[in-house]
Amino acid sequence: MNEKPTPPYKVLIVDDSAVVRKTLKEIYSSDPELEVAGTAPDALIALRMLGEKKIDVISLDVQMPRMDGLTFLERLMKSNPMPVVMVSALTTQGSKEALRSLELGAVDIVEKPKLGVKEALEDLSIQICDKIKAAAQAKVKTPHQRFITPAKKFSADAILPAAASYTGIKGQDKVIAIGSSTGGTTALREVLVPLPADMPGIVIVQHMPKAFTGSFAESLNRECQLNVSEACDGDKVERGKVLISPGDQHMMLKLVGREYAVTMNSGELVNRHRPSVDVLFRSVANLVGKKSVGVILTGMGDDGAMGLSEMHDTGSLTMAQDEESCVVYGMPRKAVECGAVDEVLNLEGIVKRLIELR
Repeated sequence: MNEKPTPPYKVLIVDDSAVVRKTLKEIYSSDPELEVAGTAPDALIALRMLGEKKIDVISLDVQMPRMDGLTFLERLMKSNPMPVVMVSALTTQGSKEALRSLELGAVDIVEKPKLGVKEALEDLSIQICDKIKAAAQAKVKTPHQRFITPAKKFSADAILPAAASYTGIKGQDKVIAIGSSTGGTTALREVLVPLPADMPGIVIVQHMPKAFTGSFAESLNRECQLNVSEACDGDKVERGKVLISPGDQHMMLKLVGREYAVTMNSGELVNRHRPSVDVLFRSVANLVGKKSVGVILTGMGDDGAMGLSEMHDTGSLTMAQDEESCVVYGMPRKAVECGAVDEVLNLEGIVKRLIELR
């Protein structure tokens, strides 16, 4: 796409379920920044419609007859790259296919429950629209270029109060905290894979549905020198280990003797997210202070900016991904604008600095 689209963003819905098509059409049409340009029951009809209509973003089912969503996506990214958000059922196979779609060039994932689809999608309407709008604004990269919500918007105060003052280093080792959203799965892979096995403990919040964080962690673990896993309550934060927050729980640090571990919280959505980057960053600021490093990567919105500012105020080194390498320069921009960032770097620069700081 040569020109950046402007609202209302034109959406093509591709799903073999008439119920899902109808429900998604109602959800997208309720947002003044979205316009449904058409619906298609399968990929072949969608391909024909792409030649007839102006489309800014595609909402795409994974499992469909005649041509499955992954085959369609792979063909699309080779011939006419454009933003795509995948809609995947909550199954083990579905999560693997959805993660594969991110490797092929999809921008984000929406979870589609197997039962009560209409009601569940309506409950997640604000999040779904946010993902579609973020994707419409994203810089689409082909694989060859790659290495539910309440109306009230809660802050991290809903989960964890800020410390009145930082009283000094409590644990023995450094902690690296990373937050990311749209485009983050690829960015995280580019950051984590080159890191050596002796890195300080790394804790990560990536905005992602709960069905996919486990599979995402497993895929990273196969590629990284570090030990990568989906976090469980009580897991230790230690050298050589990366913990990724589950997709439906806030992750925070706690002190166990002189060591750090993670604890989970299923409370309010913060900045429309659970897990929230702000919650993680605040907990790191409260406990680790100047022995921590904060990194905010690609993503839409402002989650993480306030938490990174709190880390910065306690003496942490803070970094943000630069605009050029971001899929969506939203979260890093907000962090930079509020004065929370010490260094703005591309992904290669972030890797280099993290290795230097270990």
